[in-house]
Amino acid sequence: MHLTQSPGAMAAPSSMYFRGVGTATPPARYTKAECLDAFEQSDWYGRLDARAHFVARTVLQRDNGIEARRLAVGSLAEVFTIDPNTLSQRFLAHAPALAADAGQRALADAGLTPGDIGAVVISTCTGYLRPGLSGHVIERLGLRRDVQGFDLVGQGCAAALPNFSLGRALLGSGACEHVLSICVEVSSAAMYLDNDPGVLISACLFGDGAGAAVLSRQARPGARRIEWVDSTTRTDPGQRKALMFEQRDGMLRNILTRAVPGLAAQAAHEVLDTVLGRAGLQTTDLRAWILHAGGRDVLLAVEREVGLDPQALRHSAAMLREYGNLSSAFVYFVLQAALADDVADGWWWLSSFGAGFSCHGALLRVSR
Repeated sequence: MHLTQSPGAMAAPSSMYFRGVGTATPPARYTKAECLDAFEQSDWYGRLDARAHFVARTVLQRDNGIEARRLAVGSLAEVFTIDPNTLSQRFLAHAPALAADAGQRALADAGLTPGDIGAVVISTCTGYLRPGLSGHVIERLGLRRDVQGFDLVGQGCAAALPNFSLGRALLGSGACEHVLSICVEVSSAAMYLDNDPGVLISACLFGDGAGAAVLSRQARPGARRIEWVDSTTRTDPGQRKALMFEQRDGMLRNILTRAVPGLAAQAAHEVLDTVLGRAGLQTTDLRAWILHAGGRDVLLAVEREVGLDPQALRHSAAMLREYGNLSSAFVYFVLQAALADDVADGWWWLSSFGAGFSCHGALLRVSR
């Protein structure tokens, strides 16, 4: 494994601020009970073995930290039409719309117009378009024709922080004053079912949604200041197979292993210690925790590893319960929830983990 740092991050010549945040989900909300009923009525129920039935019932009947999800389908019956053409068409139909919706809300929150944006950075892992999503969002939002578009793929649930880091680099280079950062995942377009417990659990955890943030060189006048201060990354390629996608039958098949909560907690702790050490801070100095949840077991593992009070991760837990695991988009929802809850000013911690195995963390300074 290796730990990379942001050289000179604490003394960067230009700052980055989260000027606006927006989120979007499909309108259809489905509870765990509804998902289990739809599974038992589908053709897939008969194709899978008794152990698979037990796994699905266990995840969808017991309290696993998730109550509902938003999915880009008109009915749950559609979820069980699983073939390459259907899934790719679902991604094309919904990913650009969700991304643009979240982007529009972030612009409104930032008090900016589409013409103010100099670059757009979009991350996803649940589908592939060529040309990429950036062109669709540029068109839908009416961004300038000379806007810089960047499409990041393959980083999984961790993608938001690398996305922010690229935005910070663009701002620091002087290339633009405002960057639109978007993560969008249509997990229902990456559906796969078989008798593997990890595959089944994944199908029961993930939801659809998009998050967006306007990243700027200056904070919005008169608004709360959310400044990116320092960050670091931990990557352990030797654990790549613990959490990844593989191609099977022309579709994405999610590999999810029991090692993930422990790996995530350990990596999250190492990243946290690195950045806090550079800043001369302690865990007790942090006022808010903006964490990718992954699942309830991950949150519990992080809580134990870092020695946190359960209330520290309440915003991540609340977003997980209502929306499920939104992959890369998740931390935007948690940040928005913490802001809506008016969490105290001071030092905030932002962190995500995912395929690679990778973990990223950033120290934020929030003030009025």
